[in-house]
Amino acid sequence: MARILITSGPTRQYLDPVRYLTNASSGRMGKALAEAAIEAGHEVVIVTGPVQVEYPAEAEIISVVSTEEMLHAATMAFERCDGLIGAAAPCDYRPQQVASSKIAKTGEPLLLELVETPDVVSTLGHGKGDRWVVGFALETEDRRLRALAKAERKCCDLMVSNGTEAMHSLENDVEVLDPDSEVIERIAGPKEDVARGILRIIEERLIR
Repeated sequence: MARILITSGPTRQYLDPVRYLTNASSGRMGKALAEAAIEAGHEVVIVTGPVQVEYPAEAEIISVVSTEEMLHAATMAFERCDGLIGAAAPCDYRPQQVASSKIAKTGEPLLLELVETPDVVSTLGHGKGDRWVVGFALETEDRRLRALAKAERKCCDLMVSNGTEAMHSLENDVEVLDPDSEVIERIAGPKEDVARGILRIIEERLIR
């Protein structure tokens, strides 16, 4: 059996004390993966952004808000895990400057300068050593090609490709890809069934 780190949900990058950048990730895929892993007898550590879902009580839960916090918590947790499933959707950009007080409306356009946040899966992938990493790639076009490029760039052992319809949905439609560009399997249906299918592939190929 393995100890599996799962990142889940969105992150928030604050513009001021009340407003933030985020996305529609619900954490349902991360929850389903955690449930599937626990059902299979694995230990699970979840690093999660702000979500409304309830994760399995058997899992260790580490709650974070920002992408930087997710990276720090995941890096610490990964040291005691055998592998990572990066199902979270961390916010890719943050404002260059965060206002210390609420930004007032002036009737004029508000210009924001955004900078990239660190890539959680890529950072952990490049330092994985003998551990394994499974990434998720959500794309609007050229899904397979972009997912394969991400798998190589992030040092992933498997990449799960899905589309925007997965966001905040009860269902998902994914392709599981290996680094050699092979489509191992396409899995569609309720996220619980998709998670079991992904976990089965991980057990067959990565867990020794």
